[in-house]
Amino acid sequence: MKNNEGFEAFNFGRLCLPHSQKEFCEIPWSKHPVFEGVELKHILTSEDTAGQFSYHLVRIAPNKSIKMHIHETQLETHEVMGGTGTCVNEGVTIPYEGGVISFFPKGKPHEITAGEEGLYLFAKFFPALC
Repeated sequence: MKNNEGFEAFNFGRLCLPHSQKEFCEIPWSKHPVFEGVELKHILTSEDTAGQFSYHLVRIAPNKSIKMHIHETQLETHEVMGGTGTCVNEGVTIPYEGGVISFFPKGKPHEITAGEEGLYLFAKFFPALC
């Protein structure tokens, strides 16, 4: 099994609601506005949830990073869907590999770095990031 196989299945999944569906393959990837080698697929946005939360697929190219940053108003979670890397959460380094879940309270510094095979995350923000 490829290390990003679960992520690729999710990348082509769908959001199923009682009266509608959203096909993930129809949502374009966007380059991160600040961090090179980072792309986002905005599954649910502020517009969809009245600002309450947002869901994003994140892929980080091999050896690239989302450098140290803080979300002043959002709680954030990561579910590692594939690949490997590390996360620095409030100064503690956490190995990132498939099946790991991390939590970042609002206002806490964190940084994510992909390993040699890249890193694939499902990120959620409360309230919505965008």
